[in-house]
Amino acid sequence: MVQILDVMEKALEGTPMSESDYQLRRFAPKVQEKVKEYGIEYNEKTPIPDDGSLADDVFEAAIELLADVGAYCTSTARVISYSEEEIRRAISEAPKEIELGEGRDRRKLRGRKVGDKTPPWCLLGTGGGACSSDKSFITLVEGYAEIPETNGITTPAITRVGGMRIRPASPLEILGAMRNAVLAREACNRVGREGIPIMNSLSTAESDIAFAAALHPKFGMRRSDAYMICCMDPLKTDFARLNKVTTALSLGGPISMCMGPLLGGYAGGTEGTAVSNVAHHLMGILTYQSSWILPFPLHLRYVSSSCRELLWVISATGQAISRNSHIISLNLNYTSAGPCTPMCLFETSASVIAAVSSGLSIESVGVASNRYEDRTTPVEPRISAEVGHAVAGMKLSDANAIANKLLAKYESKLANPPLGKDLSECWDAGRRRPTKEYTSVIRSYKKSMANLGVELKEEL
Repeated sequence: MVQILDVMEKALEGTPMSESDYQLRRFAPKVQEKVKEYGIEYNEKTPIPDDGSLADDVFEAAIELLADVGAYCTSTARVISYSEEEIRRAISEAPKEIELGEGRDRRKLRGRKVGDKTPPWCLLGTGGGACSSDKSFITLVEGYAEIPETNGITTPAITRVGGMRIRPASPLEILGAMRNAVLAREACNRVGREGIPIMNSLSTAESDIAFAAALHPKFGMRRSDAYMICCMDPLKTDFARLNKVTTALSLGGPISMCMGPLLGGYAGGTEGTAVSNVAHHLMGILTYQSSWILPFPLHLRYVSSSCRELLWVISATGQAISRNSHIISLNLNYTSAGPCTPMCLFETSASVIAAVSSGLSIESVGVASNRYEDRTTPVEPRISAEVGHAVAGMKLSDANAIANKLLAKYESKLANPPLGKDLSECWDAGRRRPTKEYTSVIRSYKKSMANLGVELKEEL
């Protein structure tokens, strides 16, 4: 089995290559070669395809892609190569389940299958979105922890400490990461979810030094939490990220590699992005020793995952992974529209339906492309969780029909989406509930979902 020392040896002694050559001359053409070789074709009429052979082809193409191109270490300008035998062995040895949380909040996170009636694991929060103050942070995390379906928390990122904007790899970032850990645990304690796992670790800690510093137990992080560490698109890492991996491994907590392959980026179109997304899963279990994987494929123009093409990528990825492995994967969805708009809720519903029906669990949700501070509320992840539970066990054909109807409600607005309102405008922090205006939007949305055959809770 490949270990972190093996990864480092490969990063130090692998084939030397410039980053541009790796991306443009090695990775990009090989993706298209695999798409053509396997005859993988996107059909716009089926944003949620029902074709097992297609899913299997995507999976095999991804294995061959990683074996052919490897991963890339920007710190050494060398290729981290893996043999097909190493890849297939890592797939077979990947964890089938992990335990997270403590006390009554301790749960087992397992992989799912296509049409699985087991509700998805719901990792709820901002998807790393930014908040401007401690007050906003506490308000959001309290709201996430109070959602009945919440299995784990993904915290916001703090942008200021002592009134000063955080600068990367500075004392301000270290202090911000420490505050991230302390406030997250405090917010969960306030609403009686003391044992719930914080699964994106420290969203404020972009640098390795801030990550390591804030993991000291006195700040509140536990071995029963999880450590989310991103790679770069396509299939790239560096010493800073590998430093985070080494630190997390030493603490014994489960690692997740998160990645956001761009549709319209180096992988090309829809088909190539799906193959790349699966290949990143395989990179994660090898390079980062990941126990679970968090993909968030995004559209290069919209910076969201709710368009027709991305629903196909999410579904094809989920089916490929769940049919051919027991890898644990949670899809993170991004919306184009902001809070207090019907479009935002329809977008997240479509992405969640694509993921859950195709064998994935969910992280939700990055609202309004996560471009703005405080433009997110506890409503959007709660809706995502309700939808995820409601559609568990749904047939792919039924999910596809609903997805097409949802797309008809917002597809034409993706290029110019409504930004809605910020947290203070549509969430009552004192009463921990949405404002009357947002409540009205939610009720109307739920009636629309009921008309599509997705029955949700009557009240938020």
